[in-house]
Amino acid sequence: MNSKPIDPAEHSRRHAILDILRGIAVFGICLANFGEFSLYTFQGADVQAAMPTAGIDRMVRFLQYLFVDGKFYTLFSLLFGIGFSIIIGRGSAFFYRRMGLLAAIGLAHLILLWAGDILILYAAMGMLLPLFRRVSDRGLLWWAAGLLLTPIALDGLAGLFDWNLSAPLVDATRYFHDRTGITPGNFPVWLSTAQSYGDVLDFNVAGSFIRLQEFVEGHRALKVLGLFLVGLWIGRRNIHSDLAANRDLLRRVALWGGVVGLPLSVVYAWEATSGHPMGLVGHSAIYAISVVPLSLAYACGLALWWLRGSERGREPGFLRAFAAPGRMALTNYLAQSAIGIAIFYGIGCGLGARVGLVWVEAIAAGVFALQMAVSHLWLAGFRWGPVEWLWRMATHGRWLAPRRESKNGKPRSAGSQSA
Repeated sequence: MNSKPIDPAEHSRRHAILDILRGIAVFGICLANFGEFSLYTFQGADVQAAMPTAGIDRMVRFLQYLFVDGKFYTLFSLLFGIGFSIIIGRGSAFFYRRMGLLAAIGLAHLILLWAGDILILYAAMGMLLPLFRRVSDRGLLWWAAGLLLTPIALDGLAGLFDWNLSAPLVDATRYFHDRTGITPGNFPVWLSTAQSYGDVLDFNVAGSFIRLQEFVEGHRALKVLGLFLVGLWIGRRNIHSDLAANRDLLRRVALWGGVVGLPLSVVYAWEATSGHPMGLVGHSAIYAISVVPLSLAYACGLALWWLRGSERGREPGFLRAFAAPGRMALTNYLAQSAIGIAIFYGIGCGLGARVGLVWVEAIAAGVFALQMAVSHLWLAGFRWGPVEWLWRMATHGRWLAPRRESKNGKPRSAGSQSA
C-alpha cells in the first residue's frame, strides 16, 4: 500500500454524485428505521389492524418493502465500499485507525442511542478489505457474488440439519430479558412509557444482543462484505469519477437492474407482508435477487440523471439538494436516532405505538427535510459535519480547523454563505 501521508486540509475535488447518492441513501434509511423508532414494527398484527389508518398503513407497508426495505442499506454499503477504496491506499495504519474509530462510534451509538446500529458491522467488515487488495477486478465480482448468494445456501442447510447458529446469542438475550424484564412482546410499552434514560440504556443493552442475533441469522456480515467488494470494484475502476466514460455500463445496469429487480421486489413485498409463505430459503433467495439489482438500478439511474443535467450545464437541483446531507451522512445517521428517541420514546414526546405507519413515514420525511436544511446551513460555514470532523481529527491525530475560509483566507462567520 501507499503510505505517503495525506494532508487532510488540502483542497480536493469531491465527486458530487457520491455525496448525492449518500444523501439519498440516508433519506431511505430514515424511512426504513423510523418504523422501528416509532415501535410500529414491534406491535402485533391485531394492534396494527385496530389503528385508524390500518388500511393505508398496509399499502404503505407494501410500498416500503417494494421500494425501500434493504435497498438504501445496500446503496449505503456500496458507497462505504467506494469510500474505503479511496482511503485504503493511504496506508495500513491510517486505514485500520479509521476503522477502529468507526467501530467506537458504532459501539457508542449501539449502547447510548439505538440498538439497531450498523456501523460496528461496517467497521468489522471494512477491516477485511485489505485482504482483497491483490484480488483482480473480475475476482472481486466473483467474491461479491459468492458472498451475496451464500446466505441462501446457509439457510437451506440450517433448515435441513436444524442448525441454529445464533443459539449462544439467544441464550445471552434470554439472560438480559430475565434480568431487565424486557421482551420483544413488551418493547412498545417499555419504550413508549420509559421515564428515564436508564430505561433506554437497559433496553439498548438487551437489544444489542438481539441485534447481533439478527446479524447472525440474517448473514448480514456476508452481505455487507459482498457489497463492500462491489464498491471496491467501482472505486478501482473510477466509475464514480468519470460517469461519461462509463455511460454504457451505467445504462445496462440501470436497465437490467430495473427489469430484474422491480418485478422480483413486488414478489418480495408480497412475501414479506403475507407471513413469509415461501419459507426461510425462499425469503432469503427473493431478498438476494431483488434487493441488490434494484439498488444498483437506483444508483445507476440517478448517476445518469446527474450526468445528463451536468453535460447540459444544468445540474439537477433536486439531486443537488441531497449533496449537503450526504456530506454529513454520519452525523445525520446518528442524529436520526436521537430525533427518533425524542419523538417516540417515553422520555421524549412519547408518540411511539400511538401512530400508524403512514404518519410515521410522514414524520420521517419531515425529519430528513429538516436535516437537509440544517446540513446546507452548517456546510455554508464549516468544512465537515460535526461527527465527520471529530472522526477525521481522531484519525489524523491533530487539530483540523473546522471553519471554511473566505477568499482572503480568513475564517467565515457562522452566518456567511458558501462561495
